Amino acid sequence: MSDPSPDLTIAFAHKAYQLRDEFLTRGRKFESFEVRTLDELERRVGDADILVVSGLWRNELVNRAPRLRLIQSISAGTDQFAKAMLRERGIKLASAQGGNEIAVAEHAIALMLALTRHLHLARDHQSGRHWRPMIGDPSRREDELHGKTLLVIGLGRIGQRLARLADAFGMTVIGMKRTPQPVPGVARIVSPAQLLDTLPQADFVALTCPLTPETEGLIGEAALAALHPGAYLINVARGRVVDEPALIEALRRGALAGAALDCVYDEPLPASSELWRFPNVLVTPHSAGETRRYESRIVDLLLENIGRLQAGSALRNEIV
Repeated sequence: MSDPSPDLTIAFAHKAYQLRDEFLTRGRKFESFEVRTLDELERRVGDADILVVSGLWRNELVNRAPRLRLIQSISAGTDQFAKAMLRERGIKLASAQGGNEIAVAEHAIALMLALTRHLHLARDHQSGRHWRPMIGDPSRREDELHGKTLLVIGLGRIGQRLARLADAFGMTVIGMKRTPQPVPGVARIVSPAQLLDTLPQADFVALTCPLTPETEGLIGEAALAALHPGAYLINVARGRVVDEPALIEALRRGALAGAALDCVYDEPLPASSELWRFPNVLVTPHSAGETRRYESRIVDLLLENIGRLQAGSALRNEIV
């Protein structure tokens, strides 16, 4: 890949990631700058030919960015971008799909282990300096993943990796996808039309699907009612894949054993949310994709896509 033109200016826009620092280690000789807030991005986006961004993006920024040619999303999800508008303006958009697949799949497994081994409760007891006695009732005791059934909804890169990890733990994995091709580690593939019939068989339901019109609210009253009372819901997808009020009501009624949520409707999760109060709910702050290797992977993808842009080739993970 040839070096990008020195006339290009790249803007890195993220509240926390050290993307420009990583970029500068690659020895590329053209302009770049970094912003940490929406106000800064609004002031400077007009200077950018290429924008590396995710959560700070607002669609109205297009009107302030006459030079913009490429948006490299920092996240795999791109539902925040008005794709028709970008297409109309001739602005390319690429996702970061694959950049955090290892981290998200491992996080999902960690959440499942934490719930079954009661690690979240152990941490609560540690905070109170309480040594919990052994549990006599087997139905309330710690459990094992081995022998359990996991339904993975969404068999993209993350879902496939999660399936392989779960298979290694001795779980039976059922995958839900629109096409029936076999996937390593997955014992059976079902279609979205079979969701309600499949849910009663699952001890764990892991959401690894994108947010689309078809998946928004997918886990609602009917789906939650189909789960058996010992089942757990794991969401490492998007908050709105789950009907949150319906989930809260199901948890109140004891209709499922618990839930682990890395994403919710409103982030940060408001202090007033009932989800904080359930002892059988484990909340992580949309951190499933966090990894010390993330900046390196995003910059690798960015440099590849700059080269493809200049060559007139299709982008890697091209969305628009």
